[in-house]
Amino acid sequence: MKRETSAQLFEEAKTYFPGGVNSPVRAFKSVSGPPVFVKEGRGARFYDEDDNEFIDFCCSWGPLILGHNNEKVRNAVLDTVKKGTSFGTPTRLGNVIGQLILDNNPYIEKLRFVSSGTEAVMSALRLARGVTGKSKVIKFDGCYHGHVDSLLVKAGSGLATFGVSTSAGIPESFAKETIVLPLNDLDAIDETLQKHGDDIACIIIEPVPANNGLLLQDASYLKALREKCDEHCVLLIFDEVISGFRVGFGGAAGYYGIQPDIITYGKIIGGGMPVGAYGASKGIMKYISPDGPVYQAGTLSANPVAMSAGIAMIEQLLAPDFYTDLEAKTKAFISDILSYCDEKGYEVTIPSIGSIFWIAFTKSRITKADQIDAASMEKFKVLHHELLQKGVYLGPSGYEVGFVSAAHTKEDLAEAATKMKAAFDVVFA
Repeated sequence: MKRETSAQLFEEAKTYFPGGVNSPVRAFKSVSGPPVFVKEGRGARFYDEDDNEFIDFCCSWGPLILGHNNEKVRNAVLDTVKKGTSFGTPTRLGNVIGQLILDNNPYIEKLRFVSSGTEAVMSALRLARGVTGKSKVIKFDGCYHGHVDSLLVKAGSGLATFGVSTSAGIPESFAKETIVLPLNDLDAIDETLQKHGDDIACIIIEPVPANNGLLLQDASYLKALREKCDEHCVLLIFDEVISGFRVGFGGAAGYYGIQPDIITYGKIIGGGMPVGAYGASKGIMKYISPDGPVYQAGTLSANPVAMSAGIAMIEQLLAPDFYTDLEAKTKAFISDILSYCDEKGYEVTIPSIGSIFWIAFTKSRITKADQIDAASMEKFKVLHHELLQKGVYLGPSGYEVGFVSAAHTKEDLAEAATKMKAAFDVVFA
């Protein structure tokens, strides 16, 4: 497979951008070769600057649940752009998508659009602190919540200790507002709430942890978090930037039947356009300016282009059986690959939920970040390289999950499964 043009573009990009990229994982540091420079996408496939064709399971890191260049989304965007791209004012489109979401998602009563998932999380934390009058946050090792200062932290040297920054440029005082705990450990939650409950504004969790492997939690654990938050007057935030509108229209909240206090969403609600949102009950959202004292603003929030794309996408997500059909297709694809791996005796599992999946080089169930064998990433590096040569694209890190879209046909998935089996043969040769 030719990659010369992508390689040349990457060398040029290094003269413009740090590391040659505008988001770190794109640099292909964890895999081999130069990053793929994409020029066009259609359906389940995209095409790079060397005219290679790939079946795509990255889907712009999840939001392209309808695949690339969906006709209805594209037409909605083009029609809107003809009238203007941004006004810094309210538009009718904002009302339309707001009603579409709230009429079909019983877990929020009001929402506020922002421009990214990170901005949604940042705003949700500020809201939680404003509502409770408390400052500290509990997060979990293995959950990623964007590049918010107080959440780019790792655990300290012992249980229930304050966080330590994982990035230069974050003051120690910011990190100390966050307590990092292991997932799937209720004793750690109990100890921390007993010790610091009077200072803790919220617990934030990815209910479907999908940024450091797919660390699926039992519903009983998530429900226990809800109960413990109620017991200690702490708000529960579900970060659904990945899972929202992906595992179901009601996200993980609907999938597990759990009512969080605040929910954050990402660019999936804009059909992949730069957009995010956070929502909660009317009682909590009344704290947001201009109604209340918690300030948050954005010139491009609810911009008409993203809103029109979101309307066109959401109308398709609300079609009967959309999510059940997508999950069934995903399960069949995974089952095909796993049956082959089991027959060959390969140490592989592929946990999944809805249309999200993850390739793990183990037979054990993984629910915590420290259970992932770092050495297994060498196997993923080989797998990623082999799949690129065969025209299958996964995100360039073994810690990242994959996504199946509505645009993936049975034929696409059968072809991809055949190529994955051949790639696993090389990995385990």
